[in-house]
Amino acid sequence: MTSRTRLDRVRASLGIAQLALQQIEDDLNADDVDARDLAAILRELQEDIDHPGGLFPALAQLVSTAARRAEQLEPDRDGDASCPLHEAAALLTDNAGQRLNWAARSLDPQGDDA
Repeated sequence: MTSRTRLDRVRASLGIAQLALQQIEDDLNADDVDARDLAAILRELQEDIDHPGGLFPALAQLVSTAARRAEQLEPDRDGDASCPLHEAAALLTDNAGQRLNWAARSLDPQGDDA
């Protein structure tokens, strides 16, 4: 597969993901979204019940995969490319994901049991 074909596929996939995220944003902007609904949506972003992983863990996995590939491609194996990618993946799960959990718990403490 040529690099151009791969990049075209990535762009198309990102377009699909952006449409899906826009749909979620539209749902978040709905007038009838209450605290429980918002908490449930936040929990889904972090840990989708039907498809284990959720958005943030999936993004972290994608960035980790890029980091592992960068490790193989770095000329001096110095980590100039891979380290920031590993750190970005960790921030997605450890920082952003945890903050989603805290916000959801604050909005709907009882929803953790659901």
